[in-house]
Amino acid sequence: MRMRTILIGATGTLAAAALAVAPATGQDQAAPTEITVDAKVSPNKAGTKKKPQAVKLDVDVNWETPDGFEKPIVQKADVLFPKGSLYNGGKYPKCSENVLARQGTRGCPKGAIMGKGTATAFADDVLTHPKITVVNGGRNKVYLYTIMNSPARVQAPVPGTITKMRGKWAYKLHLEVPRVLQIVAGVPIALRDFSVKAGRGDWLATTGCSGGRWPFSVETYYSTGGSTTYQDSIRCR
Repeated sequence: MRMRTILIGATGTLAAAALAVAPATGQDQAAPTEITVDAKVSPNKAGTKKKPQAVKLDVDVNWETPDGFEKPIVQKADVLFPKGSLYNGGKYPKCSENVLARQGTRGCPKGAIMGKGTATAFADDVLTHPKITVVNGGRNKVYLYTIMNSPARVQAPVPGTITKMRGKWAYKLHLEVPRVLQIVAGVPIALRDFSVKAGRGDWLATTGCSGGRWPFSVETYYSTGGSTTYQDSIRCR
């Protein structure tokens, strides 16, 4: 199951109004950044509460800002997951943010590693290629451990906090990009693309598929002060 959505950065009410109906485009005056997202969840046949279905997630994201505009730094993001999704971080070995910060992934239990990824980012006008490891942090934590070698070597976990929700949503994932990954050796780091594959055993699972769709919402916040909200749904069965 693939999806592809193109979105130009917008602010506040304009973004919410445009995206409430369908993927759309608009402009943030500071940085009209276009986002393209390709995602695959497999299998797309949902499990049940008695028999959850383990899934794997494959996500590719691309950011593009027109020439002449400042490329914004992604500072944080909120992701809302639908009813019918299940996070089982408490069932698997975990690693802490302190251990990751001191020792990297070598200090973590092998069973805590849940996926791998890569990214490409602008360090001014030069491209750098961070490597990403998805690490289980327990029942309400996940980390994107990132290693960057240019313009200087930096390694740090991007912490994610997972909160159980009520109503339409099952979980909210809040990601905070640490300052050390936003500015490296005095150079601002602006993401161009991000690709990650995650899932091992039933770490990620599904328990239902209401109406044949899994809705989701993503809001990203930028160094320019703007934010973009994207809402859509993924077909399930």
